[in-house]
This record gives sequence, structure tokens and C-alpha cells, in this order.
Amino acid sequence: MKTNEFTHFLCGGYVMKIAERRMWTVVAVLSALILAGSVRGAVEAQAPIQVIATGLDNPRGLNFGPDGALYVTEAGRGGSSTACAPSPDPPFANRCFGPTGAITRIGAIGDQRRVVVGLPSIAGPSGAPAQGPVDIDFGLGAAWVTIGFAGDPANRAPLEAAGARMGRLIRVLPNGQWNDVVDISAHEAATNPDATTVDSNPFGLRILPDRALIADPGANALLQVGLNGAISTLAVFPARAVPSGDRTFQSVPTSVAVGANGEIYVGELTGQPFLVGAARVYRVPAGGGVPTVVATGFTNIIDIAVAADGAGYVLEHDADGILGPGVDGRVIRVNADGTRTVIASAGLVKPGGLAVGPDGALYVTTRSNSAGIGAVVRIQP
Repeated sequence: MKTNEFTHFLCGGYVMKIAERRMWTVVAVLSALILAGSVRGAVEAQAPIQVIATGLDNPRGLNFGPDGALYVTEAGRGGSSTACAPSPDPPFANRCFGPTGAITRIGAIGDQRRVVVGLPSIAGPSGAPAQGPVDIDFGLGAAWVTIGFAGDPANRAPLEAAGARMGRLIRVLPNGQWNDVVDISAHEAATNPDATTVDSNPFGLRILPDRALIADPGANALLQVGLNGAISTLAVFPARAVPSGDRTFQSVPTSVAVGANGEIYVGELTGQPFLVGAARVYRVPAGGGVPTVVATGFTNIIDIAVAADGAGYVLEHDADGILGPGVDGRVIRVNADGTRTVIASAGLVKPGGLAVGPDGALYVTTRSNSAGIGAVVRIQP
């Protein structure tokens, strides 16, 4: 059990009302997504972007708390510890532990402070990209945060010995205490749902009254955690062939939302070669099962959000593909008639998370793979 300052937090049933509102609006969004075609030809709106927070370390997911403030997960910048794990990506350099992960609270422009510090983080010498706190959601009397890893869970042994708990779901209580709830990455080590390389990186998170839903892009799976802490696989997302047919690429599911009928929706980043227009949104039955494609034509989806009016928003991490020359992502609105509007792109450098505010504005983390220069921007659609 560890303790950090974490105030202005939970007030009973309000959290459940937030969850219920999300559930009722997402279904309208994804009904529109089913009708929508490719992003190509979408109307360009280019809403103005306002920076509201700066100086963040690898900022990722964000969400509004019951106090009306915006909470942002920072994956940190790792550290100089001798507790290290190899990167799963070339050049396979070691990522070393430091307690530099954090949660930042933004009350207003100019009012930002880290209200939880000391969360586990691993990174290379530059501090970027890092793995640490990834996403945040509220419910069941607490805040919940996924702690990423990205790699074979067996490679966590040196980190575990040093007390660095990666690949976890943690709970943050209103009094500021936080603790590990369940080892998400252990499920990949034990079951390997997609029967490919053993790889886990707990990412997108949704808290429901009776369970937690977690997208694990490393495992290519959607997982659920019951109130008793038991983990199970709800869906596995298939690999697909590149146009030439000589190789395949993985799904890499990153984001999760729940509709009013209990059906679950998942957005995918896609794996190498990160093809432009290849990312999809899937629907998964509430009890799990084979995912069904409901929307296509996106590129590297990193998050999905919904507005109170039922409009849907898709956040692309890199609009020309991760291997392309550009660095800007894109926010796309899916309109009620199924058409799509590009709300913002220029200036959204490698975004990592998206939330719709009580004011109807969009809030996005940018430079999500950078230490010290990450930011949060506000977009009025």
C-alpha cells in the first residue's frame, strides 16, 4: 500500500451517473459508425486548439472526475535503476525503472498539479517513450488506472524484484492510497489468447458497476476483470493480410467503450506496417465472443470518445501512419448521418488520449511519447 496526495475526488452516486450517461450515448455514436464509410473525403473543419497544460511526461489517457476536474495519466520517464527489462521493439534497448509515473489534475487553465506521484515507470535513457500509467476511469468508489508494460511478462522479473509492478490494474482511493488490484499481464503469460508472441500492455480502460474492461494491444485481446479479481478473455482481434498478401499485421486494440445495450466497442491501432486507413472499430457482445467490424477507414486509432449529444469522436495517433513522415494525429467526428468531419489535425503531435468535457469541448493529450514536453489541449468542435 502506497499513499499519495489525491484530493477533490469521489462523491458517491455521481460516478455511476457518469457511467450510465456514457453507456446511453455510445450506442448512438456507433450506430452512426456502422453507416460511415472511409475517412477519405471527410469534411475538414479544423477547430482551434488551445493548450491548457504543459510539461507532462509521456501523457496518455485522460478523464473527467466527479469533481469536474480533468485527470491525466503520465507514463513517466523511467529512471536510472538497475532494474530493467528489454524493449520489445528495435533496437531492443533496456527500459529501466523509476517511480516517475503520475496523475495530473487540471482544474482550469494554469491550474495543473500532480496529485499522485511515485507510480511505476520504465523507459530508455531519454525517458521516451515510457511505459507506466496509461488510462484512468472512475467507479466503484475509486479511480482506476492501467499500468502498461509492452513485452513478454516473463521479462518483468528484475522489475518485480525491485518492487516495480508493471502490467497491472491499480486502484486509487479518495484518501490518496493506491494499491495493485490484479496482474493483468499474467493473464497473457498464462493463456496467450491470440496464440502468437507472448506480449502484454494493459491500455484502454472502462469501469462498469460489475467489472473492468481492459484492451490489451500486446495480447490483441479484450479482457475483463470481475469484482473478485478474476481475469477472463472477452474477445480476440484477428490479424489481417496486407494488400500484397505476403504478410499479416496484428490488430493492436487500444480503446474500449460500452453501449446502452451492453455491447462493447473497441478501436484498434493496427500493427506494422501501420497501413493508412486500415484501423477499424469492432463490436463485441456484452458477454464476449467473436468481434464484428462496425467501421473502417481509420488510421492508428488510439482512443474513442462520445459527447452528450451522441456525436462520436475517434482519435488517430498518426494520420499518415506511424511509419509515415508526418507526426500529427487527427480527431474525427462521426456525425448522426454517418458522415465524418475532421475536427482537428495540425498541431496534434502524437496524441495519446481523448475525453469529452462537461462543456462539450474535446480534450486531447499530445506528444504522448515525449518526456517533459507533453501537453493537454482543448478543442471546441
